[in-house]
Amino acid sequence: MKPLQKAILIGIVTIVLYLVVVVITTPALDPLDAISAAFQLNSIVIIGMGVGIGLQVFLSEKSKLLGCRLSIKKKAFGGNSGSVATTSFFSFFSLVPLGCCGWWLYALSLLPGIVGTGVSAVLIEYSQVLAYLGLAIIFGFAGLTAYKLKKEMKLSNTV
Repeated sequence: MKPLQKAILIGIVTIVLYLVVVVITTPALDPLDAISAAFQLNSIVIIGMGVGIGLQVFLSEKSKLLGCRLSIKKKAFGGNSGSVATTSFFSFFSLVPLGCCGWWLYALSLLPGIVGTGVSAVLIEYSQVLAYLGLAIIFGFAGLTAYKLKKEMKLSNTV
């Protein structure tokens, strides 16, 4: 599969998985209503995660085709996986008041016992900002990978 095709496919799968989690954790709403609510509140995060992960896959596949050995590849994927999970986690918080993602309400009720009341309040209050920060990390890793790939290509052309 070509790098662009694989990147688009993985980006779409990322978005679909996010929406599946929304539907599964929202039994109180019809699936289309839950998806609509998720897109109304978190469209930037949903689309951003798909694009960011797709971009990372594209860069990784392109480096393989060019025969580059990027030492950052595994670290970037690990960082992106963690960033995607964190971004998703925080973005779900904003859906709870709508009755969306009821399971996350249960998770939120456990949060003070795990990290304390003050930290829980900050995490809930700034969940949207934290979701955007996670998105920035995703794109930061993709940018770092692009930089490393460009540098590696430049080195291989001069040898």
